[in-house]
Amino acid sequence: MPWHAQLQLHYRLEAQRTVLHHQHNGPLRILKSLYPEGDAICHNVIIHPPGGLVGGDVLDVSLHVEAGAHALVSTPGATRFYATDHAVATQHVRIELDAGARLEWLPLEAIAYPGCLAQNTVRATLGAGAEWLGWDVTALGLPSAGQPFDTGRFSQRLEIPGLWLEQAHLDASDTRLLNSPLGLDGQRCLGTMWLACGTALTRERREQLLDVVRSVLATAPAQVRAGATCPNANMLVLRAVAPLVEPLMALFQEVWAELRPAAWGLTGTPPRIWRV
Repeated sequence: MPWHAQLQLHYRLEAQRTVLHHQHNGPLRILKSLYPEGDAICHNVIIHPPGGLVGGDVLDVSLHVEAGAHALVSTPGATRFYATDHAVATQHVRIELDAGARLEWLPLEAIAYPGCLAQNTVRATLGAGAEWLGWDVTALGLPSAGQPFDTGRFSQRLEIPGLWLEQAHLDASDTRLLNSPLGLDGQRCLGTMWLACGTALTRERREQLLDVVRSVLATAPAQVRAGATCPNANMLVLRAVAPLVEPLMALFQEVWAELRPAAWGLTGTPPRIWRV
């Protein structure tokens, strides 16, 4: 029988401390709240005990950050979409940031196993002055294990209504998309990182943050192809592809470590879960 797991995360500021109130249903949990940076920023890790999704499974995460609160959310491992011969496996993430809220959404990669039928969606709304720093990384197949993405489909949608929309339909049979120089050019890991703001950034701030990101890209490993731009006045977006997930994820973590202090004046010390 398919799993339908739900997790609701609600962050609010109580006496200058960001506090999490949450509810769950099914095999989706939150580890205890940690405060390695002090009371203002609440760190949490989402865990999914089954370790992956098969046909018909649904992971449904909703996350609300109230005004003035700041949350950092990560995962201890990849989200694995396993092979199936029938129904689609789905992960939905819905995010709402109130005015002045901050969220760092930093999950590890989604892995599309050969033969998977998968859908991954992230949708967010941002109030005035809210800022969202996050990424989404997808690995197609397991090249190092000799399991290429030669069958299956992976659909993805990243959206901030009225501001930004990216969507892709990656079908293993579409060799033109996967292998053409106009597509992925044989790369099997792709990622998007962003800083999205509920209020337009000044031109000076956009250029400053782009300079920070591009300085990191200048020293990126040769196997990672990456570029950064501001597609509109409210966003900075970094896109990258690589043959394997490890160098791409390492690059995103380096960008995070530089972008965080540049944007918010906070340290770029990595969350402990990245070292587990």
